[in-house]
Amino acid sequence: MYRAFFITFGCKVNHYETECMKSLFRGSGWEISPTPDSADAVIINSCTVTSSGDSRVLAALRKTRSALPDAVIALTGCYPQANKAEAEKLTEADIIIGTKDRRRVPELVMQCLNDRKRLMLVGEYSPDDIFEPLKCSRFDDNTRAFVKIQDGCNMFCSYCIIPFARGRCRSKSLVSLRDEVREIAASGKKEIVLTGINLAFYDDCGCDLADAAAICAEEGIKRVRLGSLEPERMTDSLIERLAAVPGLCPQFHLSLQSGCSKTLKAMNRRYSAEDYLSVTEKMRQIFPDCSITTDVMVGFPGETEVDHRESVSFVEKIGFAKVHVFRYSRRHGTAADLMSPQITEGIKSLRWHEMTEAAGRCREKYLRSLVGKTVPVLFERENSLEYHHGYAPDYTLIKISRKNSEKSLRNMIFCVTIEESLADCCLGSISRGMETSAISPVN
Repeated sequence: MYRAFFITFGCKVNHYETECMKSLFRGSGWEISPTPDSADAVIINSCTVTSSGDSRVLAALRKTRSALPDAVIALTGCYPQANKAEAEKLTEADIIIGTKDRRRVPELVMQCLNDRKRLMLVGEYSPDDIFEPLKCSRFDDNTRAFVKIQDGCNMFCSYCIIPFARGRCRSKSLVSLRDEVREIAASGKKEIVLTGINLAFYDDCGCDLADAAAICAEEGIKRVRLGSLEPERMTDSLIERLAAVPGLCPQFHLSLQSGCSKTLKAMNRRYSAEDYLSVTEKMRQIFPDCSITTDVMVGFPGETEVDHRESVSFVEKIGFAKVHVFRYSRRHGTAADLMSPQITEGIKSLRWHEMTEAAGRCREKYLRSLVGKTVPVLFERENSLEYHHGYAPDYTLIKISRKNSEKSLRNMIFCVTIEESLADCCLGSISRGMETSAISPVN
């Protein structure tokens, strides 16, 4: 039996697509190896969002070729799709295929094993491309399942290479989604996370994100969580309809990028800071206990110190539960690459530290606000001798002492009373006053 090993970089969509490719390999008679040792093929699923991401992909490619000189190496994903000319020069890879036609990867690997001929198959996107019908039949070692329902982006933010790596927006049909969700529910998973490159642009035959979330609840999934969302698509109507979905987790990763309206305009984002504030206010009105998380960029070309301060103040004003802070990364082929002045790496670093400190204050305040609350926690596999780890609906990491229960709580939901907040999680104990839902798993 042939053995395949996978290396995945980047977002949840990439990880979902890797799981789909694993399913395809299993269906072709392959064994999925947990280590690269003795692997007949290595599939590297790449990311190209940042230049440092590119460097990590290329380093992994070189390291893999050095360690496994006889294995077939397939490089797939966003890097070769967005950087076709550079990818063609990567002689360490036997197969180079972008973000299209991943269903063919097992066939191509087998072909290369037989004839050892190098394959360069990066297809071009067109406006009439349809959603690639990948499906994952198995999620190793996870209590939740990720399901990609949307791909591509039409927005062309001035800093972003992703429209060139993923093509235009396209969506999974509700029929296909229902079939996949039924299989996931039958496997015993309790939570589904809906993901996409631009998830809020999910639109299949007049349906929207609320319809997709409702499908998951209808098929017996206890929790439905949404991936990253674009604020301009979060209308009052959509937010209200999402609130009607049973089991929808009140955690919204609402992409910000900057809290300065001037910078947002230069980024070609389709909203202002004031628009963003209005969306968060509506979300908190409809979901009073929701957590709002986000991404914020520092050091965008032309960003002044005043702009940066405005962005920091806005982050603190919103009071995010968590913020991913990152430095602007110059990407060839984007509009921002030609903008001036470009911000020096030293200033980017200073601004990153300042924004990270503000984000930390927000995080600390949010976690403190949870103390005393009782929340249902979906427990993960044990990765500590001291604590059971799990997640509340707002995606706060909750730990309870293993003294509460020596047996595994994995893939069970218990009500937990939060007793203490730490830097990035909360401590609690199973609520003894709620016998039916706390001592027994919530079914």
